[in-house]
Amino acid sequence: MDSLRPELIDFHGVSMSHYFTDNWENVQNFQARPDDILIATYPKAGTTWVSYILDMLYFGQTANERLTSIPIYDRVPFLEICLPSMDTGKDQADKLTTSPRLIKTHFPVQFVPKSFWEQNCRVVYVARNAKDNLVSYYHFNRMNNVQPVPGDWSTFFQSFMEGKMVFGSWYDHVNGWWKKKQAHSKLHYMFYEDMIEDTGREIDKLCSFLGLSPSVEEKEKVAGGAQFDNMKKNSMANYSTLPVMDFKISPFMRKGKVGDWKSHFTVAQNEEFDEDYKKKMKDTTLKFRNEI
Repeated sequence: MDSLRPELIDFHGVSMSHYFTDNWENVQNFQARPDDILIATYPKAGTTWVSYILDMLYFGQTANERLTSIPIYDRVPFLEICLPSMDTGKDQADKLTTSPRLIKTHFPVQFVPKSFWEQNCRVVYVARNAKDNLVSYYHFNRMNNVQPVPGDWSTFFQSFMEGKMVFGSWYDHVNGWWKKKQAHSKLHYMFYEDMIEDTGREIDKLCSFLGLSPSVEEKEKVAGGAQFDNMKKNSMANYSTLPVMDFKISPFMRKGKVGDWKSHFTVAQNEEFDEDYKKKMKDTTLKFRNEI
């Protein structure tokens, strides 16, 4: 599997890997529909969690076999992915028969196909605090054979601060989407930490944004199914059916906690990170919580 591991490339000023740029023209020409819902995140910020919640809200009451027999990555295709011997994410999205179509992306906002904006689609963006996001991305890169070799922890730590990650700088990503939210009324910006703190409350906000009014029982079913431990055990949600993931190294769903960075960052690293963070986030109204 190691032969799959790509090099990092500079693509229109953003660090990427060829698995997400090989199908660029087709992805850019993707025809969104007005009722499509785009789920956007920086990698490892709660993408699968929110995908699962949305899928259950829309289809969980009517199509139980969908939840038990179709992996989440087929129910919510990853638009830009292009792996050998698999359907491209764009083709998968085109073939979706659901309405709405739920589609995910890790693109920075400037890479999103313009038809999503032209059709005034609803977008759900999830952001996670930088320190936990860094830790989660590190373990993900260790076990995912289509990510670049992560190197050791301190190497990865530096690369993250420099934005030398697939999908670019965390700072550019969360801030770019935050700015877009000010201009695009149909963009719901969520925080991973809020979801951990009170999943039910955040599901209520999502429903209000989407114009859904599930019953109390339906909401409880969604919140229960979306609990981290339940999803981690669920083979249709935990990516264990995807051969490029090496679960012997780390599970795809590892801890799902806020504050796990404290068991990884040294005191010196924490000081260096905070200093750098202050500089990069000084001009934004965006605020994160590193613990709850």
